[in-house]
Amino acid sequence: MHKYFFITLFVFAIANSNGQISPGELSIAHASLEGMSNCIKCHDLGDKVSSKKCLDCHTEIKSLVSQNRGYHSNVNVKNKECISCHSEHHGRTFDMTRFDEKQFDHNLTKYKLEGQHAKIDCRDCHKSDNIKDPEIKKRQNTYLGLDKKCLSCHDDFHQKTLSNDCIKCHDFEAFRPASLFDHNKTDFKLKGKHIEVKCDLCHEMGTKNGKEFQIFADIPHNKCSDCHSDPHQDNFVNSCAECHTENSFTDFIGRKNFNHNKTNFTLKGKHNNLDCFKCHKNTMDPATIFNDLIAVKENDCASCHKDVHETKFGNDCAKCHTEKGFTSMRTMDFFNHNLTDYPLEGKHINVDCKKCHTEKTTKEIDFTRCSNCHTDYHEGEFIKNGIIEDCDNCHSLTAGFNVSLYTIERHQTNNFKLEGAHSAIPCSECHLIEKKWKFKNIGNTCIDCHDNPHGDRFQRDGSTDCQRCHTTNSWNPEKFNHDETKFPLEGKHRDLECISCHYTTYVENDKVRTNYTINSFECIDCHQ
Repeated sequence: MHKYFFITLFVFAIANSNGQISPGELSIAHASLEGMSNCIKCHDLGDKVSSKKCLDCHTEIKSLVSQNRGYHSNVNVKNKECISCHSEHHGRTFDMTRFDEKQFDHNLTKYKLEGQHAKIDCRDCHKSDNIKDPEIKKRQNTYLGLDKKCLSCHDDFHQKTLSNDCIKCHDFEAFRPASLFDHNKTDFKLKGKHIEVKCDLCHEMGTKNGKEFQIFADIPHNKCSDCHSDPHQDNFVNSCAECHTENSFTDFIGRKNFNHNKTNFTLKGKHNNLDCFKCHKNTMDPATIFNDLIAVKENDCASCHKDVHETKFGNDCAKCHTEKGFTSMRTMDFFNHNLTDYPLEGKHINVDCKKCHTEKTTKEIDFTRCSNCHTDYHEGEFIKNGIIEDCDNCHSLTAGFNVSLYTIERHQTNNFKLEGAHSAIPCSECHLIEKKWKFKNIGNTCIDCHDNPHGDRFQRDGSTDCQRCHTTNSWNPEKFNHDETKFPLEGKHRDLECISCHYTTYVENDKVRTNYTINSFECIDCHQ
């Protein structure tokens, strides 16, 4: 009887002395843990507060420590007990994360404050606007949740036209100027006067996504006329560097560098040794300099030279003379080949007589077919019924063998019609194989020319039909219907970029491939 009375009295005493056992009220953050039945949620039985139990509850801190990130992962911090910095039972309004912000060593967080970062108030960075995690974002006055990436706090002024690695160009003192940027590491190294030009003269302001920004990417620069007007009126297309330097337009270096053979007057013999202004009028007017003889043809010798024969032999001096000198006479150049059964045209006109007339010039030559003189470059590709198609089906005497007269319209009559992007690519992309032009047996399926980045992932009946998803217009999967897969897209999933879900890769035949096969579609497989 006395035994049961004692136990009842003891429990009653404990129940009425709860305030005596607890050292004080818990802070607001831990208020839900008040009461004797909750003690062991933080304390080990008969011992002090357990840091392990703290981290079991504060998983965001535990995760940072395990990843060796943030302040709590610092060796000087993680070896301490949590209670040594975050004590409790000091009342509801007690601030458990109190510390001297001015004396705080930010280097312990593994993010060193430099430049302007060292001067600004903590709350300029540690605010909910800069926190991505939705749960941490809800907390007031938290120091967790920030990312080291610049764009997690700062707006992208460049509107995704440049790399996200801001510190390649900018330091921590100011966004402008971009003190770490080196123009010489770009595709356009600055030389001469370009070094002195203000950035905004080349990089103008533009608008993207409704915001104004300065355009630095994709500025045309392959030729001078991309930026500069052409005072020569396209008479010397893309040849500026042969005559000019970056130091000045008037710094003329063309006497040795200009390729005169790009003009309508090829320099030969003695003409190669002449100073430019022996023929051209010396003027500083860029609109007329070197344009004064454009109409002069190579065989119009009399336009520059005095005719000592007084027109007795006509004006075609080249019949007898060469550019090596007036006394350098030709052998048969006076002969009018048009009087024969084979008038010379195009490329044949400039061929030396001996190239065709290997024996006596009076010996007849069978000129009925090109192949009688020229080697069949195509090695029998165009033989029909034992006869080689003649070259003039595709080539002309004027343009030569390097230019084909085979049109897109003619291409549409063969077994591989050109459609979409195929009609825009140069012939060499398909037909120039290992420096050799080939036109037969080069394949007519997609994978005969294009790499198959999917391997056997989309095979049906042992083969991959690219045209199930793609068209000849582009590589975008215009015909692909995700609703025909095991995971039809619904709701927000329709707005996602493919790479948001299909981001894993694998290696096949020494090439990195994107894995488009997903075997499990539970929400938790993608969303954490």
